Amino acid sequence: MHSSLRLVGQIEGGASALLDVLIDYFTATGGLFCVPTHTWANLWASDAAFTLDVNDPKTCLGAFSDLAVSDGRGIRTENPTHSMVVFGNKERAQAFAKGEIDVSSGTASESCYGKLYRAGGFVLLVGVSHARNTYLHCVDEMLDVPNRISVKPTEVKIKRASGEAVTRFVYTHHSTLTSDISARFPKYETAFRYHGAITDGILGAAPVQACDTRMMKEVMELIRDRAERDPLSDEAALPPVWYVKK
Repeated sequence: MHSSLRLVGQIEGGASALLDVLIDYFTATGGLFCVPTHTWANLWASDAAFTLDVNDPKTCLGAFSDLAVSDGRGIRTENPTHSMVVFGNKERAQAFAKGEIDVSSGTASESCYGKLYRAGGFVLLVGVSHARNTYLHCVDEMLDVPNRISVKPTEVKIKRASGEAVTRFVYTHHSTLTSDISARFPKYETAFRYHGAITDGILGAAPVQACDTRMMKEVMELIRDRAERDPLSDEAALPPVWYVKK
């Protein structure tokens, strides 16, 4: 779940109560509830000793993500740049989080974002657009879309829950098309809606999109195969011929 607490508005019990309700709802029948706790901003922070300190609740995504880390009920993944906290059955959560310290990039197919696809999961956008839909980076990697990942890896340092410090090298998101390729992800929304990949709702005062991971990948694959150029090469809307059923 990517979210904006500001757009959700005032809730009785505040953010802690909201987290309680979401954990209870999504894990009641054995599911997992994941909150992104990214720390990619530390890559460029001169005062950051670690790209990820698993025990440090400060993320670069805001209050709800910080709360998820400090809550203590979940398992935080060791993804150096795109970690998440996984709530639910401890055994299942640990299995889902396993191996993140060795990912080749923050959203590689072997990461939790790829696992989300293979599990048939959903991305919940609460008060935010697809510009915050980190999973779409993973789809680009699964589809081997060119001009999305850095040519050379970057050194990252992870401080594990035990206190052990580990150094790894990961590829980062990079495109010569624009400084922030994710800012163009909202271009896909019309195509996602056309194919029924999005279910709309409301949480507090915030609009919500529940997005089917498998359907989003299918739509992006269709667009990749039909597009005459990189679909994110400019700000223009996607031509319907790239995604409308024939």
